[in-house]
Amino acid sequence: MGRTIVEKILQAHTNDEVKPDRLIEAKVDFAFANDITAPLAIEDFKLMGAKKVFDPERIALIPDHFTPNKDVKSAEQAKIMKEFAKEFGIKYYFEIGRGGIEHVLLHEEGLTLPGDIIIGADSHTCTYGALGCFATGVGSTDLAAAWALGKLWFKVPRTIKFNYKGKLRKWVGGKDLILFTIGQIGVDGALYRAMEFSGEVIRNLPMDDRFTMCNMAIEAGAKCGIIEPDEKTIEYVKGRAKREYKIFNSDPDAEYEKIYEWDVSELEPQVALPHLPSNVKGVSGVKGVKVDQVVIGSCTNGRLRDLAIAAEILKGKKVHPDVRVIIFPGTQKVYMEAMKLGYIQTFIESGAAVSTPTCGPCLGGHMGVLAKGEICVSTTNRNFIGRMGHKESYVYLASPAVAAASAIAGEIVSPEEVMK
Repeated sequence: MGRTIVEKILQAHTNDEVKPDRLIEAKVDFAFANDITAPLAIEDFKLMGAKKVFDPERIALIPDHFTPNKDVKSAEQAKIMKEFAKEFGIKYYFEIGRGGIEHVLLHEEGLTLPGDIIIGADSHTCTYGALGCFATGVGSTDLAAAWALGKLWFKVPRTIKFNYKGKLRKWVGGKDLILFTIGQIGVDGALYRAMEFSGEVIRNLPMDDRFTMCNMAIEAGAKCGIIEPDEKTIEYVKGRAKREYKIFNSDPDAEYEKIYEWDVSELEPQVALPHLPSNVKGVSGVKGVKVDQVVIGSCTNGRLRDLAIAAEILKGKKVHPDVRVIIFPGTQKVYMEAMKLGYIQTFIESGAAVSTPTCGPCLGGHMGVLAKGEICVSTTNRNFIGRMGHKESYVYLASPAVAAASAIAGEIVSPEEVMK
């Protein structure tokens, strides 16, 4: 019997025999944390008596959640990271103004690569599976152990394959595919499973959309999301990679726990209603919901293609007078490129506010918190009760296209409604 891509990657990193549900000890290629999770890992690292990190060039520290620092406590958190990086010679500490949101930044910088085992003390570490690597979130204690030892234990996940057929309609992309998928299987439909995304639709998706899909695998309970590398993957990695990498692919006779197959040719833009990412409807079924705030950005949809789509819709139009729009490029490089292409000017002329890269509003931290009763259309990844502010606020998850169109209309609409 053949093996899946995840099983092959894990086998290449361990001396143990890889079988589904088996515990193995595997070498880690890259391990990182942010300003919320790193201080906890640093404390545990020191408590265990570690004197050095396994490799100072395979660790990254990224202040992005409560940064730019929103208060004294968040400033102290960031300071702990910075001092740890200096003390242990960690090469990749990304100061504010020189980095961005971790799950947009690290693959942009060529630090996460095909065939890797990537761990991060953040649940959306699964993003990097779009490159064909095994990437998963871990707790801060596990991260501390990996920083010291360069290895960690894993339970080998069973794999569910998702095959998408057909040709996507205009304004339908990776965000719509993953929302549709979670809507079909539920928030626990891939619990501790690898979600392998495949088919002609995936092969035609740009890399930015692939990152979006893998980013939200965790919202179905998955251990990781993954896409087999192809020519688009290689083209993306070429010129970025900071080290050598290896390509893996699933065997034709690989064993899957389940295989889902959908023809998505008629799929319309998707929206997740409060308060679960699985509470999904087509945009036509949500039309008319009044909106107070629109957020475009985050580790899910803060890449250049996301901003390009939003700018195409907003260009020459105005944000509805009852709506505030906040746009967060994922990294400083994305921000700079968006400026060169005129997207930032388009956003500001439309009446939107453009912010420095931060996770702030996504987790209800700062720079976009919702008041009681307010409704937000957001390109982020979670819409749980109180996720973006008051426990009686409401978050609708959507693509940049739906978010931008809704900003203009003042209510949730399909992009086609404002592009007539």
